[in-house]
Amino acid sequence: MNTRDLQAFVAVVESGSMVRASEKLFLTQPGLTRRVQNLEAMLGIELLDRQSKPLRPTAAGNEVYGLARTVLRAVDDLMAVASPDSEPTGELRIGVPPFLSELALEQPIDRLRGAFPKLTLRVTAGWSPGLLQGVERASADAAVVLLPEGIPLPEALTATLLAYKPTVVVAPRSFGFTEQPTTLAELSCHPWVLNQDGCGMRSALSRAMSAAGLPFNVAVEAFGSELQLSLVARGLGVGLAAPEVLARSPQRESLQILDVPDFRSGLNVWLVHGALPGRLIRPIALMRDALIEKLEKDAACSPLAGSTA
Repeated sequence: MNTRDLQAFVAVVESGSMVRASEKLFLTQPGLTRRVQNLEAMLGIELLDRQSKPLRPTAAGNEVYGLARTVLRAVDDLMAVASPDSEPTGELRIGVPPFLSELALEQPIDRLRGAFPKLTLRVTAGWSPGLLQGVERASADAAVVLLPEGIPLPEALTATLLAYKPTVVVAPRSFGFTEQPTTLAELSCHPWVLNQDGCGMRSALSRAMSAAGLPFNVAVEAFGSELQLSLVARGLGVGLAAPEVLARSPQRESLQILDVPDFRSGLNVWLVHGALPGRLIRPIALMRDALIEKLEKDAACSPLAGSTA
């Protein structure tokens, strides 16, 4: 089997176009077509639905695409073993939670692209439990996950603690929490505006409410910190936020940070990965260091940490 034929097919699937795929591989369109046809002839199946626009793989082609990417990655890893000091190439698949993609991912990605321009970054956003599963199943090379304190990590993975992120409880000023501090029991009388299940902040709150035997009423599930804060500011419920995010929010003046002594919660930020091929060791180390630096800087610059005003 010719790996160039696999490259051609993968490029067509990912671009959805023979023209764009040929440009990406610096091939003529007839040359690209021949490579895909060679692969179809060797496998004895049709890989592309040529009637669809953009081009899509057939059911069999979808399966071949996944396997082809695995083969091409293995070839990249073999080449890295043969040339350990060469510039990393191929793909780096990173999973991140939405909170981190909003707050701290831009600088690490810029550094990765600057240091390793031949490395393709594939960043996927998701909740931490799913990201952990992705690394365990090798569908991602590494992930950054947010977990409440005390939650164990899979023993088979290498985990590096990057930071601890405090969270604060916020309410609209119209709710009139004039007495501080307040309690979870008092908060249980109000609905909540939170992320969907899987969010580390929500998981920590849910466990605290359950341990106290209190009702937990989620009025609105909304994706994205700024949307949640705007809904809280409009009186739809009480919410949770990272101090850095709240400090930057246009809703800041409409919100009140509550002091809740029986809910002192935060999240540990972990970088996790399995056994890494040699070509990814330096990129993962660079991403780790860039994330630590960014998270430390954000924590130092936050004017809200510890505030209950």
